Amino acid sequence: MNKPYVMGIDIGGINTEFGVVDVRGQIKYKGKFPTANYTTAESYVNTLAKALNNLVSDAGGKDLFVGIGVGAPNGNFYSGNMEFAPNITWARDGAVPLAKMISEATGLPCALTNDANAAAIGEMTYGAAKGMKNFIMITLGTGVGSGIVINGNLVYGSDGFAGELGHVIMRRNDGRPCGCGRQGCLEAYASATGVARTAREILSLNKDRESALRRIPIDSITSKDVFDAAVAGDKVAKEIFEFTGSILGEAFADFIAFSSPEAIILFGGLSKAGDLLKKPIEESMKKHTLKVFKERDEDKTKAKLLFSELKDAEAAILGASALAWELK
Repeated sequence: MNKPYVMGIDIGGINTEFGVVDVRGQIKYKGKFPTANYTTAESYVNTLAKALNNLVSDAGGKDLFVGIGVGAPNGNFYSGNMEFAPNITWARDGAVPLAKMISEATGLPCALTNDANAAAIGEMTYGAAKGMKNFIMITLGTGVGSGIVINGNLVYGSDGFAGELGHVIMRRNDGRPCGCGRQGCLEAYASATGVARTAREILSLNKDRESALRRIPIDSITSKDVFDAAVAGDKVAKEIFEFTGSILGEAFADFIAFSSPEAIILFGGLSKAGDLLKKPIEESMKKHTLKVFKERDEDKTKAKLLFSELKDAEAAILGASALAWELK
């Protein structure tokens, strides 16, 4: 019997989302639960396996499944491990053999890759990067992830970890501490948590500036609060997005220099800020990009800045599921 289904899993810093995917790339069944409610990998996998097994049963049983694909922070395609994932409590301090654990708990073969790589595969197959052979996927969520595609192939490098663009150093002097243990990383500024940190810094350093954000306890401010305030016209909130977009544009100008992509595609919760983020990114890209990578009039870069065309976690679920088809 031909097996018409695979399972795709996206492990995020906040939620784990998963779905049953058919041969046409349609997500037939979906589910999710909080990622961060666990202190050990074993307890996390126990919850995940129960949820997956329920969906497998709903879809007709294991005999209809090729296997499982996983997109995970610091997921190593070669080893199947999650390794030193700074934003996941149960995977922060070493290598977790997650693909093996999931396979043993479900009875299905399992392949794993970096979560942003999975999103890139999904976007290339079903979304804004369809038909492209050279692009960079940037995921803006709890952290900043990336998937780099060159000549139609994902870049994994010698050890499976190539393309950690969220951890390029953007500020070498007095840079913010990052969850990875270094200072000044892009992620410390341009993630959802980075936006909240920028808000706290500006409000603390400029106590005389009025802002709707002052109605919220300073340690409770989120990127969503900043977005809502910016949409309502709050000047401080708009300044926060201008700063975030500017630093992303600086980084993207450097990324363009090493791979000359057709596009940089934004995915993740923070990308929903739309033009609040896109406009300052494009201005910064234009300012910092080498002339050879600009259009002739130099008014814009050759590389387009696009938003994902896939909904919510679908890019990562579909990309992860594409790994599973290779398990035949």
